[in-house]
Amino acid sequence: MTQVWLSIIGIGEDGLRGLNKSANASIGGAEVFVGGTRHLAMLGDDPRPRMTWHNPLRETVAKIKALKGRQVCVLASGDPMSYGIGVTLTREIGLDQCLVIPHQSAFSLACAQLGWPLAEVDCLTLHGRPLGLLNLHLRPNARLLILSEDGTTPKQVASLLKANGYGDSAIAVFEHMGGPKEKRHDGVARTWRRKTADLNTIAVVCCVDTGANRLMRPAGLPDDVYQHDGQLTKREVRAITIAALSPAPGEVMWDVGAGAGSIAIEFLRAEPTARAIAIEQNPKRIANIIANGENLGVRNLNIIEGSAPTALKGLAKPDVIFVGGGVSNAKVLQACWRALPSGGRLIANAVSMEGEAQLFAFMQRHGGEMTRIAISHLDGMGDLHAWRAMRAVSQYAGQKP
Repeated sequence: MTQVWLSIIGIGEDGLRGLNKSANASIGGAEVFVGGTRHLAMLGDDPRPRMTWHNPLRETVAKIKALKGRQVCVLASGDPMSYGIGVTLTREIGLDQCLVIPHQSAFSLACAQLGWPLAEVDCLTLHGRPLGLLNLHLRPNARLLILSEDGTTPKQVASLLKANGYGDSAIAVFEHMGGPKEKRHDGVARTWRRKTADLNTIAVVCCVDTGANRLMRPAGLPDDVYQHDGQLTKREVRAITIAALSPAPGEVMWDVGAGAGSIAIEFLRAEPTARAIAIEQNPKRIANIIANGENLGVRNLNIIEGSAPTALKGLAKPDVIFVGGGVSNAKVLQACWRALPSGGRLIANAVSMEGEAQLFAFMQRHGGEMTRIAISHLDGMGDLHAWRAMRAVSQYAGQKP
């Protein structure tokens, strides 16, 4: 039977007096403490050895692993499994060797003050993460709770909201929740100027400005939110393609011939726990993919410079593949099909006759189905109006037996 030797204790601003009996028992039986300076200071003059976090974090994790056989107690903020160290330690060491005792999370405390149902709120952290991740969550009427990096984060968040057409969004910043130094500041993103304590949580009610782009989670963002050189899967076709790709939690997706990266990016916006690998050979387009990923708030986007099929070697095994560039090359399609596991999915779009012919021949060999996507937009014709047709797209969708 595996013995528990690592306790991960969530602690609030009220310190040790706010802990339950189990948490106090773990602290009482500890031989070594690990935590931030603020948490370790709550122990007072306790003579037992203690260790603070190092940067990079993996160095401290390695030192904790080396303490196996002793009773180690990690002190963490709030709920250690809510964007906390508990996630890392239980993954690295194993849940069977850990005891996790959560405290109230910052999200729970904020919802209690705001009267928000936690299940209907987007919760995220900007601690150690790029500010652009916030863009994934911006949409009218969304309620957000954000863990800050430090006291400058609220002003950065307000500036981002204003720059993206959400300047009228309401902001509340909570400092040191649950403790004697607790404070609340309220305002609007457009005019936010306040300085705040480093330990703070931000609440936002998103309000979109008139005429601003509505960056909704469903696929089919406006074309003009992307940097591109013309190699862009257009909005309506993109929405149909993401539906065909059917993103699911934890999946790995390849975007072969990624262009502006719009398919990979909207795949990740639809399912943030997935991973996407964009394969593109053009350096300028790679720069566009990087900028688009940052501007639209996606994580887990890896970019490979090169052309298929050569660049596909050694990549993480995919669950689903989209082929947009190079579809007229039979070797690319065959390499992608070989890379898929049983049950893996392949979606490919073609606009040329050569590409369509390759997809038809591929379907005859491997099964699947093809769909013709034809979109028209109403356009001016002098004083009159007429439908202007986009170039039709032939789409293949297949699943490997």
